[in-house]
Parts: sequence; structure tokens; C-alpha cells
Amino acid sequence: MKIPSLLFLSVWFYDFSTQITQKPIDITHERRAAPVFQAILDSAQVRGSILIYDLKRDIYHSNDFERAETAFIPASTFKIPNSLIALETEVIKDEYFIFEWDGIERSVENWNQDLTFKQAFHYSCVPCFQRIADQVGAERMQKYVESLKFGQMEVTQESLTTFWLMGDSEISSLEQIAFLKRLYSGELPISKRTEEIAKRMMVSEAGDHYSMISKTGWSSNGILWYVGYLEMGDEAYFFATNLDHRVGMDLGVRIHATKQALHIIAGLPYIKS
Repeated sequence: MKIPSLLFLSVWFYDFSTQITQKPIDITHERRAAPVFQAILDSAQVRGSILIYDLKRDIYHSNDFERAETAFIPASTFKIPNSLIALETEVIKDEYFIFEWDGIERSVENWNQDLTFKQAFHYSCVPCFQRIADQVGAERMQKYVESLKFGQMEVTQESLTTFWLMGDSEISSLEQIAFLKRLYSGELPISKRTEEIAKRMMVSEAGDHYSMISKTGWSSNGILWYVGYLEMGDEAYFFATNLDHRVGMDLGVRIHATKQALHIIAGLPYIKS
């Protein structure tokens, strides 16, 4: 699936100083419509929303704020708080912890091997994180998701290893970014050690002038996620992309489209695709 080039996108006039301000999230945050984000998605023939928050300028940009406010099941984006909980409860010691493969062949080839905690996160190893949830237990898991304020998670003993994949748990793009802002700013109720290990192991890519933490997700009811934040010097940009999945689509579109939007908002010369 072809994603528009930056040269193509440059023909779209996106003047941040003259955009009509939408209703604020609260009295301190500004919203700006980003029709260029819609152009990115239209060119890729996908439906959904891209939401980017510019921390320094305190501005949210999106093509669809209504969808950004709509809650969906978190799918594997829950691996971010799940990792924090694993470290905080000492179910997992650090990013070098080894998940020994149980010998069961699964459809994702990368899961069919021993994995470090860091690898399990980046390979989005569902059985690895189900083991974590099982060891944390339903009572502690519910306590932690409430304290972390990660959307509205419905945790029961029966749903302990699946509540983020199916059922009534939900989180919106705005809530995803609110959670990520607290992680970035060190405002979550977790130890400094947990924060440092998590931030270190969750880096998905880095260059001379930037680094990025990110996580994909794909729910059983056909929702694709891509969430995280980009750091460039003293600036930070948080993103939550939420798309409708359709048969045959390129799953990488959620990443490519988000990075096109980050090029426009952050002005970063190049981000790996």
C-alpha cells in the first residue's frame, strides 16, 4: 500500500498559525484540525484518526477529534502498562529476563523461541504477557490499572489473560496520550527504577537527534493502534493512531501514516519507515 511522499504532502497547505481552534480538551489545551492527516489516510485508503500532541506548544492536532475521544479495546498497546506492572510487582526483574519457549508452535514465528523481556515487548508476544498477567493476578492487576489510569480496564479472574484483547476494556486516543504524558514526565505511581528500565527497553528507534517509544496493537474486533512518543531535544510529541482494519490491508500503514504526520508537525528531517 503506497503512502504519500513528503514531497506530495508538501502541496497541502497546513498553516498552524491560522487553523481554526476547536473546543479545548480543558482550559489549557488547544485543538487544531489537521486536514493533511486526513489526506494521508485517504491516500492510503484507510479510515481512522491520527492524534498528535505537541507538549512544548500545548496543542493537539487531529483529523478527527470525535474519533480520538471514542474508546476502543487497547489490544497490545496494553503491553506498555503491563510492562510497568510486571516490573513494579517484581514478576519480571529487568529487560534481560528470559521467557523460555514452551515448545508450542504459534502463528507468529518470532514467538517460537526463548525471548528476553525486551524482545517480548517489541515482538508483541501475547503468550509472554499472558504469563505476566497470570502471575500478577486479577486483584493486583485491577489495582495497578486503576492507579495508572490507563483507560477503563475490566479485569476479572476469568478475563485476566485476555481483558486487553477482547471484552469491555476500552481506552481512547486522548486517554492513550494522557497516560503516555504521565510516563514521559515521571508522574506515574511507579518507582524510578521501573520507569528507567521501561523507558530504556521500549525505545523502538533512535537517531542522532531523536528517539521514539512506540507500540502497535491489533484488536479482535478489527481496530489497529499505533501509540507512543517522539523526543527531539527539549521537545516531545505524543501520538495515538487508531484505524479500521480491513482484509488485505498493509498493517504497516498505521506506522507509516503516523510518521508522515510526525514529519509535518515535528519538522523532523527523517524518521525510519
